[in-house]
Amino acid sequence: MTISLYDRASEAARYIMANAKTRTPRIAVVLGSGLGGVADAVQDGVEIPYSEIPHFVDSTVEGHAGKLIIGLCGGVDVVLMKGRAHFYEGYSMEEVTLPVRVFNLMDIRSLILTNAAGGTAPHLSPGSLMAITDHINMMGENPLRGPNDERFGPRFPDMTGVYTPSYVEAAHEIAREIGAVLFEGVYMALRGPSYETPAEIRMMRKLGADAVGMSTVPEATVARHCGMNVLAISCITNVAAGLAVAEIDHSEVMAVGERAGKQLAELIVRVIPRLVSLDSGTSI
Repeated sequence: MTISLYDRASEAARYIMANAKTRTPRIAVVLGSGLGGVADAVQDGVEIPYSEIPHFVDSTVEGHAGKLIIGLCGGVDVVLMKGRAHFYEGYSMEEVTLPVRVFNLMDIRSLILTNAAGGTAPHLSPGSLMAITDHINMMGENPLRGPNDERFGPRFPDMTGVYTPSYVEAAHEIAREIGAVLFEGVYMALRGPSYETPAEIRMMRKLGADAVGMSTVPEATVARHCGMNVLAISCITNVAAGLAVAEIDHSEVMAVGERAGKQLAELIVRVIPRLVSLDSGTSI
């Protein structure tokens, strides 16, 4: 007998909350390649390996630890994914985006997504941070394809405001406070796992992509379907193919992510209570 997507997400949500001790997460954070250092900012954390959570799949990619961490960050209870699963690993879109549906059933309304990305815009150099304001899905698949369960969201969700404008502005405010430069731009998602060719990058630039990567868009799409607010930040870890002499290397991507991750961690820790205040309508 096939278990419905809703029932799978519900079972996973119950397991997580049963192991969260007294924590009631209000915000979920997903960390990309080489950005696991953000997890160091979580206090009194409870770690749950993905392998122990019903229906979760494990990441097979270097730089993705495969742990769920629940704890205090910026004075707010959070649930943090230290690594994600990717479509290119052979998982289905349902499997890749299941955690977002689980967070929705845990009554979490805010989602912060991070990723390592290649910069296609000339002003984005390795180490730059970019708030995603829109995306282009070139993965050849949509995570909402198939039967729709109205308990998650509508059959045809509007995609005008996937990345919550007030969240982006809050991130800019925090960046100014800590002396960081936060760019804005459009993220293009591709299947991977091969990096793009120089010809493909030229095409992507003409189509309006400022950064390219292999994640985030499926999660953001499902979050939008569920009515969640989203802040997504790309850490530019390399210049896209054909825009520099050196070849792209995953180890260098992780190294740059780890260096820039310190600034990203400070930004995330400080923006979390700001997002909570926006959702509650209170001032800080």
